Amino acid sequence: MSGPSSWSKVEIITSYSLLVVLASIIITRLGFAGVWALPMFDLIFTWAALLAVLGSFWFARHSRTLRFWVVGFASASQLVPMVIRQPVLLLPLLGAAVPVGITLWALIALSKKGGDRGTPRHS
Repeated sequence: MSGPSSWSKVEIITSYSLLVVLASIIITRLGFAGVWALPMFDLIFTWAALLAVLGSFWFARHSRTLRFWVVGFASASQLVPMVIRQPVLLLPLLGAAVPVGITLWALIALSKKGGDRGTPRHS
């Protein structure tokens, strides 16, 4: 059962899981903003990212592209300001990019494999 509908279900579950994880990270970061001072630039982008993530459950529910853009914006709005202030944080992020890249490569390879569509199936 490797039709397009099974891959779209995987994508939907994956993107919504990413959105839930991003929302929890952003909410946690805003919670710690009361303990440690968060620069105004970070605070504005963190609130914008939280609104985008929470809103995406409604406005991006039928659009894969919008969900990917929201995930990208929310991730970048949390990572880029920290890396600009502390460039040494780029090293662990690059290390984390290796398994993410391998996973993406495997998912793309599996999605292109597609099963035996040209051959008839015998029961």
